[in-house]
Order: sequence, then C-alpha cells, then structure tokens
Amino acid sequence: MATQNKGAADHSKEMARMSRRDFLSKLGLAAGGLVAGLMGVPILGFLLAPLLRQETEVWREVGALDDFEIGETVVVTFLDPAPVSWAGVGARTAAWLRRVNETQFIAFSVYCTHLGCPVRWQSEASLFFCPCHGGVFHGDGSVASGPVREPLPTHAVRVRDGQVEIRTTAIPLPG
Repeated sequence: MATQNKGAADHSKEMARMSRRDFLSKLGLAAGGLVAGLMGVPILGFLLAPLLRQETEVWREVGALDDFEIGETVVVTFLDPAPVSWAGVGARTAAWLRRVNETQFIAFSVYCTHLGCPVRWQSEASLFFCPCHGGVFHGDGSVASGPVREPLPTHAVRVRDGQVEIRTTAIPLPG
C-alpha cells in the first residue's frame, strides 16, 4: 500500500511539474506577445498615419501684384504649410509663378513628377527642365519629353488686397 501511495505521490509531483512547465510556457508566450504588440503599435501608427492625416492647405503671400510682369515666369519662395520646428531654412519651398494677364496667374510646382527633383524654367525655350533624368515640360506644365508621365502640379493663385497669394499644400511626392 505504501508503494501505491508513493506512486500516487510521484504522479501528483509529476502533474505539478507539468503544470509548472505549462504555466511558464504560457507566461513566456504571453510576455512575447506583449512585447510584439508593444513593438507593433509604432509600426502600425507609421503605416496608418498618412491615411488619417488631413492635408494642410494655406494661402501664402508671394509678392505685390505690381511686382510681376505679364508673360514673365519667376520663382517665388514661401513657407511650407506644415513646417516642423527644427526644419530651419528647409521649411521654405518655392513655385514657378507666371502672370498671364492683368488678373490671372498660374503657379507650377518646382518639383518634377518623375522623382521630385527641382525643375528650372528656361525662358528662351519656354520650357521647364528637370536636371536629374532629362524630363522636359512645356510652358503650360504638360509633359514634353523624358521619363516623366505626369504634368507639373499647379497651385491655386489669387489676388487679395494687392497681394498675390498661392494656396500651398505639403510638398508633393512622386507616386
């Protein structure tokens, strides 16, 4: 009978050992899951933030109406609509502004739609050139040649109280 009790005691110790092993195994899985979940929150936030962010649109003054000649295309600089505090001079951006007539303006983004390189205006040729990969745009922003497929983005322009203003958004990235 003593051997029978000893066998039952060994069996109950083995069950306790198994329970301890199961407990530690489950504890390890729970801790691993918690760490993975905590590490996944920033990654998930990074992936979902662009979908939830509202695009910032701001009207920026770029000069007095009399500063711009009809038919001339000039570069104008202004503060990015969503600058970060540490951006410094990088918070400034630009656009190519053309005065079409007494009351009408058109503003083109300075960034090529191919890879986002800054384009330059060549008044002699009436073309925008992208120095990075040879992209060329007509004076109206449409594609002339090169690897680019999309025309130059434009900004809305208005004249208010004698000042020319451009409606800006965050710097467009090629997509």
